[in-house]
Amino acid sequence: MKRTAPKTPSITVSDVARAANVSKATAARVLGGYGVVSNMIRAEVMAAAKALDYRANELARSMTTGRSGIIGVVVGDIENPFFSLAVRGISDAAKAAGFNVILANSGEKIEAEKAAVKLLIGKRVDGLIVTPSESRDIAHLRDIHRSGRPLALLDRALADLDVDTVTTDDRGIAMLATRFLADAGHRNIAYVTAVDAEGHEYRDLGQIYTSSVRERIDGFLTVCREAGLDRPERFVRLGATSPTETRRVAGEMLSAPDRPTAILASDSVIALEIFKVTRERGLRVPDDISLITFHDADWTSVTTPPITVIDQPVYALGKSVAELLIRRLKGDSRPAEKLVLPTAIIARGSVGPPSNGKPQVRQA
Repeated sequence: MKRTAPKTPSITVSDVARAANVSKATAARVLGGYGVVSNMIRAEVMAAAKALDYRANELARSMTTGRSGIIGVVVGDIENPFFSLAVRGISDAAKAAGFNVILANSGEKIEAEKAAVKLLIGKRVDGLIVTPSESRDIAHLRDIHRSGRPLALLDRALADLDVDTVTTDDRGIAMLATRFLADAGHRNIAYVTAVDAEGHEYRDLGQIYTSSVRERIDGFLTVCREAGLDRPERFVRLGATSPTETRRVAGEMLSAPDRPTAILASDSVIALEIFKVTRERGLRVPDDISLITFHDADWTSVTTPPITVIDQPVYALGKSVAELLIRRLKGDSRPAEKLVLPTAIIARGSVGPPSNGKPQVRQA
């Protein structure tokens, strides 16, 4: 009969305390990352823990300290390179401070966001970072804030929630990009976004519940009106929620008698599909259609021509919001901070003057 090898006993806090010649309480403070001890004692305890190959029991530590050492993160679309890079910034800052991260994806759906928040709280996360999918339905976020659990917002501000927030100036940079296109001579400029509404039809800003998108559309329309463009609202296109839907939106725009001569895409995933559709229809960028996108994704610099982008400090957004949350977790009680990080336009080859007459079709 095959014998089972005896199970190696787990190394405990008591074992580390004996090896470091300190009390169990002192060892627990060092290993749990709470309380105050001298640098010398901390070094001795950590050396003993390493020598014994001590592995923390996260559940026991949570019960002892009331802390899990985990930050919960809820973002809109993890497949979007914007959020992937922001999460990298969050993870790096969390790791540097001794925290782990649990990530959840809302798919830009409010019910999924609420479910994710509930799940993370059930996991006893110490604090939460959320990219809110809506600005009208935030009771679940208010509840977190009232409970005293630290909460910070990534990329999208909520005027009615006084918590740490890190964003960019969405309205200002949308104005700058739209003016860039208007100054190139364009009169038919479209703004394309994944945010949707009934019938995919834009009527007014009251339909837009994602704060960053509302700010961008407001900036876009403000410059269009200042430039005297005719009924610019008709060129706000909603519903680019997937590659298939983006292709539908792009196809409808480019087939219209008064098709846009320039497009401002709300993210690089949308811009990529628009770029593909223009190519498939024999249109050339920028000869037949000019294109600018939010987010300097990798692909934008290697196309022919390379794409003009709104360069957002995405990694810094994630890193900064994590640092603000960690500051709260360490007991900082100063008023909520609203950081607005700078953005810029990187001009490449995808913007030119509008073509005169019919599109220039490439020969096979």
